[in-house]
Amino acid sequence: MSLLQAQDISKHFGGLAALVHVSFSLKEGEILGLIGPNGAGKTTLFNVVNGFYPPSHGEVFFKGEKISHFKPHQICKLGIARTFQVVRPLQRMTAFDNVIASAFLRAKTKSEAQEIATEMMQFTGLYEDRNVVSKGLPLGKRKKLEITRALATKPEMLLLDESFAGLNPSEQNEVIEIIRKVRASGITIMVIEHHMKVIMSISDRIVVLNHGEKIAEGTPKEIGHNPLVIQAYLGEAQDA
Repeated sequence: MSLLQAQDISKHFGGLAALVHVSFSLKEGEILGLIGPNGAGKTTLFNVVNGFYPPSHGEVFFKGEKISHFKPHQICKLGIARTFQVVRPLQRMTAFDNVIASAFLRAKTKSEAQEIATEMMQFTGLYEDRNVVSKGLPLGKRKKLEITRALATKPEMLLLDESFAGLNPSEQNEVIEIIRKVRASGITIMVIEHHMKVIMSISDRIVVLNHGEKIAEGTPKEIGHNPLVIQAYLGEAQDA
């Protein structure tokens, strides 16, 4: 059975169709890439999956349970965490306190939340910056903090929305290693990304959206040589 299933998802904002009959599934332990041009509906699809928007049509199932009309905090409690394209840490708090705030989703006491925060910050390599006020962190570390906060909720599935945007090659490599460690720890991942070398290197499968519709799904190699995808998004063939 799939960990996550999206069945025939459509989302309309007035007369605008942001998503049109999109279906996909995600197996436990898999990394699924989500790509497409700007305005293709990628973040809208994330927002439907994690409860920010109810679908106009269709259903989302997590571990066989219908979650389409749950609120974001309910879906997070079930085990789906996400990051955001524009990182918004609690700016006046330290990095450590940011992660502690997320850890309270599972923790019953402050000491337990501190333990979770310490573990997650060591996992992502941010522990040395734990006492830095988050607004003072450079972008690369704020991106890591966003991932760390999501991991502190102890998810079974992680939605990553452009975690590589604005990063230099060295920072990209660091985040790739974090994502691989996350998957190795047993967490299933769905990732939106525009950096093709990144998405091709980390994904098991890729779903491609264009104008709100799914135009292709397959392995990185299949997607990299799909004529529809090349025409709509890639511009030229990509090697996995």
